[in-house]
Amino acid sequence: MSRRFWRRRLSSVAAIAATLVLVLAGGAYAANPIITSIYTADPAALVVGNTMYIYSGHDEAAPGATNFSMRDWHVLSSTDANTWTDNGAKLSIADFSWAGADAWAGEVEPRNGKYYWYVPVNGNGPGWMDIGVAVGDSPLGPFRDAKGGPLISDSTPNSSPLNIDPTVFTDDDGQAYIYWGGYWGVRAAKLKSNMIELDGSVVTPQGLTNYWEAPWMFKRNGVYYMVYAANDTNGCVTSSSYACQRYATASNPLGPWTQRGVILDQVSSTTSHAAVVEFNGQWYMVYHTADAPGGGNFRRSVAVDKLYFNADGTIQKVIQTRGGGTGGDNKALTATASTSYVSSWESLAAINDGYTPASSADRAHAVYGNWPQQGAQWVQYDWPAAVTLNRVRAYWFDDDQGIDLPASCSVQYWTGSAWQNVPGASACGVAANTFNTVTFTPVTTTRIRLNFTSRSGYSTGLLEVQALAP
Repeated sequence: MSRRFWRRRLSSVAAIAATLVLVLAGGAYAANPIITSIYTADPAALVVGNTMYIYSGHDEAAPGATNFSMRDWHVLSSTDANTWTDNGAKLSIADFSWAGADAWAGEVEPRNGKYYWYVPVNGNGPGWMDIGVAVGDSPLGPFRDAKGGPLISDSTPNSSPLNIDPTVFTDDDGQAYIYWGGYWGVRAAKLKSNMIELDGSVVTPQGLTNYWEAPWMFKRNGVYYMVYAANDTNGCVTSSSYACQRYATASNPLGPWTQRGVILDQVSSTTSHAAVVEFNGQWYMVYHTADAPGGGNFRRSVAVDKLYFNADGTIQKVIQTRGGGTGGDNKALTATASTSYVSSWESLAAINDGYTPASSADRAHAVYGNWPQQGAQWVQYDWPAAVTLNRVRAYWFDDDQGIDLPASCSVQYWTGSAWQNVPGASACGVAANTFNTVTFTPVTTTRIRLNFTSRSGYSTGLLEVQALAP
């Protein structure tokens, strides 16, 4: 179908970056990335008591660098998954006398009052990356080399093509397992009870379709879950240079595994490296992006978002948040969308499919647009049962042609008999290249509506609209 395109000239566009902490009835909401004083990457999460710890690599590459510079690991902590503290570097390459570079993605596993930190490092011997083990008496250490040499190296029979990204899981019977590997080469083995020796042979797990790197294993309701980075373009990423997070399930800790789907789309950095953990009754995914100021593929930063399971044990796709943090359940994912008008070649379903746009001009995914309509338009969410909401977040579409950012917008809810403006609403933003958040006093309703009015001579569009619970 043909479409009329209009040209226009932009005099200037000002990019404004702001980090918001929203204090609402539900408490204080953190901003993603959770730490911006340094660049953090490759997170692994651990819950001990009332504290959630994130063990993170530390990116130190200079601006414009084209390779990793990583010499130590930091420990981040929080008692509410919203406010985070950087406890500083708790382990470094210097703590391993046999290693000299590349403090890459590690994980900590508790056992018998000790905390074992499994880390990949350049061993300065034959081959490239080895996996070492440090041990400490508390989640914050101090940590020391527990073995005096690699646990896994290229000389380990049936080792991975790249021995990186260890994840360790201890089953209910006390048996510990280690998974690791990059370059499509996932490997697994049992660990002895001392946690610093392999117990038996290394196996190649089956069924982890499109595996690339970064395994993370956990168990829920008797089912084993494996989250891992994939780089296929079959519904995963737009370019194999990037990664998404797929997951698989099994009835045995060594598999075979059944691949279930993508649960985290590609992020702003080429890698994403996720961990999944339950904390205070809520599940979270921890991962990294390039979203911090000055960030990039070698200057990454940790993000934390909520993760939800369906009744059958499958996992819903994680909604990436930027600057809005982990405080909210996106009810839009279960809503039925409607609108005043949608162009026949566009998609209304695009607004609540969980996609995180790269920019307002993002055409890598379906979009909603109402060309050639102008003036007042709306999109609406309906639920079969009442939901409680306190925020709506809109990511506007602007194709630099016939669709422009709106002139104004507002949010209304259905009282049961009429539409009414949400109470205590903050300004409804119309900025490009970001989620515009409208906060309001919580309302319980079966319908929510985003109204918007076009600029003169243009139509309007949306890439995603979130409706968030406290």
